[in-house]
Amino acid sequence: MFTGIIESVGKVKSMQPTGGDIRLTVESDGLDFSDVKLGDSIASNGICLTVVDFGSNYYSVDVSRETIARTALEDLKPGYIVNLEKAMLPTTRFGGHIVAGHVDGIGIVRKLQKDARSIYIEIEIPKELAHYTATKGSITLDGISLTTNLVRDNIVSLNIIPHTAQVTNIAQHWLVGDKVNVEVDIVARYLERLLNKSQGDTASNSPQSNSPKSNITEAFLADNGFMK
Repeated sequence: MFTGIIESVGKVKSMQPTGGDIRLTVESDGLDFSDVKLGDSIASNGICLTVVDFGSNYYSVDVSRETIARTALEDLKPGYIVNLEKAMLPTTRFGGHIVAGHVDGIGIVRKLQKDARSIYIEIEIPKELAHYTATKGSITLDGISLTTNLVRDNIVSLNIIPHTAQVTNIAQHWLVGDKVNVEVDIVARYLERLLNKSQGDTASNSPQSNSPKSNITEAFLADNGFMK
């Protein structure tokens, strides 16, 4: 589990093909490796990956074909900058939102321009993910916990403050047309699951059933700001 608050950036050292998979090695002088162990999870551009080798300033992970197919990782090249976050601890200050590190899809940068001191960005996300997003809601892009300005169809607009741009890969790499890893708010996914269950389990909620009836309805979600 992660928070979407980037701890450091790293540089791709190598992407070595290994029997159809990829072994990715990332160097970072800013990430604290003192407590890293084999088997730990490090979110790399928002992808939760397992450490299989590490040193004082690098770590290596094996990336499966499934992960390659569902993320923008294959577009990385040696020298590219990636956002890094180690798995959160029980004592971690929760500064972002709940991030699983499980990428839901690939977004495309459609607009990027200066807006006073910040950067205004529009991201086109897959249409099947659009209903999980909301204006002033949370979304994770390349591992960064961000707040949406506005959601129009499947276009998400955001403003990136100077600090966020400087401590992530946004200022160094994001260009119009680039791909970014997208993870929607996990709370929205669970709400959808609860709503679908409440609508689909009418028979099981009969007086003869021991299953409790859900009080979560579409009207309830709308009244409490979870739906547009």
